[in-house]
Amino acid sequence: MSTFSMTERHNLEKFLVMSSGYVLNFSDRTFGEFVFETVGIDVHDEKYSAEGTSKAKKLRTLWKIEPDYTVGKLILALIDYDTSFNAEPDAEAKALAENCRQIGTRLLAGGPSLDPLKEHAKVLNANHLAEQIRRLEASVETDPSLAIGTAKELIETCCKTILAERGKPVSGTPDVSTLTKETLKELKLVPEGIHEATRSADVIKRLLSNLGTIGNGLAELRGLYGTGHGKHGSATGLSTRHARLAVGAAATLTVFLFETHKETKP
Repeated sequence: MSTFSMTERHNLEKFLVMSSGYVLNFSDRTFGEFVFETVGIDVHDEKYSAEGTSKAKKLRTLWKIEPDYTVGKLILALIDYDTSFNAEPDAEAKALAENCRQIGTRLLAGGPSLDPLKEHAKVLNANHLAEQIRRLEASVETDPSLAIGTAKELIETCCKTILAERGKPVSGTPDVSTLTKETLKELKLVPEGIHEATRSADVIKRLLSNLGTIGNGLAELRGLYGTGHGKHGSATGLSTRHARLAVGAAATLTVFLFETHKETKP
């Protein structure tokens, strides 16, 4: 399943002129040939007609059921195709094409997937966590500062949820460093807990030490570039690739913590 935000889907559909059921200037035959030559998929297969038989509806279904890499490759090919016959686009069309190219590139590169976190949010019935995930998906490409700030908050929510589930909530207003440390301790993931005789003990200790610093790093990044602090009027933010790094790191840490919590919960 491809990882689109609502904004990304809207921009792609606008660029591909899908509002009336079409996809660019393709006929049914040429669209089928293009998709097959690009990603080896028969888009006219019955499974892609679950929501209707127009070219646009088949493409939407393909987006839903195929992985990021396949969808990203197809999107980039469609953009190149449009460029080949639309030699002089206006400024708005150029900006839209570039935005869609960034989406395709992210998908092709396997951008941060938050699906595992969504599953944990469902199991834990954690509405606030679900809202943070939604905000991350919507902002990682369009509002890097918000994504960076939310990535740090995601770790805090994860740690508070796990500690509360285990009856070990931290009182007061602890920072992300304290929350991460207490969570690692509760899950028995502190480096000091690794016996020296354990094979590759040094490597495990090093990995766990680095794991504990992700929250600190995101807190610093948030302070410099994320939301939550007023900045100089001429200050510039980071790009989407930095936001993807922040979200990817936070997602990796939180999924690991939730999975460990699930496997070791008393």
